[in-house]
Amino acid sequence: MIDLYTFTTPNGRKASIMLEEVGVPYQVHVIDITKGDQFSEEFVAINPNSKIPAIVDHDTKITVFESGAILLYLAEKTGALMLTDQVGRYQVLEWLMLQMGSVGPMFGQLNHFKKFAPEKIPYAIERYEKETLRLYGVLDGQLAKHEYLAGEYTIADIATFPWVATYEFQGLTLDKHPNLKRWFEAINQRPAVQKGMNVPERK
Repeated sequence: MIDLYTFTTPNGRKASIMLEEVGVPYQVHVIDITKGDQFSEEFVAINPNSKIPAIVDHDTKITVFESGAILLYLAEKTGALMLTDQVGRYQVLEWLMLQMGSVGPMFGQLNHFKKFAPEKIPYAIERYEKETLRLYGVLDGQLAKHEYLAGEYTIADIATFPWVATYEFQGLTLDKHPNLKRWFEAINQRPAVQKGMNVPERK
């Protein structure tokens, strides 16, 4: 059994999608970041950086925080959704790191400045929207050559999907990136993805 500490954010949804895909039993603990739950003494003991998601694996007694590390841990634990040949493994890691280092931070900044910032700053909105669209182009170019980011469906796709899923929230469209749109629609039909995207359940 795995304890999953999470909330309804793209990073949180990566972990729940992965757990649904690999079929590992898990129990959800809601960390409501809008109420400051992430700063509680109990949660800081699990993740000193006070960010969701985090997991505690009671089979191995291992605690893992950072969503990319959780995906890697679960892929290695289950032998699923990770390419095993050397070339394939590094292709997965490249696209996983692109999500961690570029897609998540840039899309997240666009979300913040467009939707949550107390003051609308046109420069910031333009900067992060332009970078988001540039990254759409990077993803679209890769998906023009491959069905999935690393060729096969892997943790790289699971990491990236919940962030691309924010496009309507951001007031954007995938219509000018047909390969990315095809990829998004295909993944969106996966039952495990649909379940994982609804964790924790909306009340």
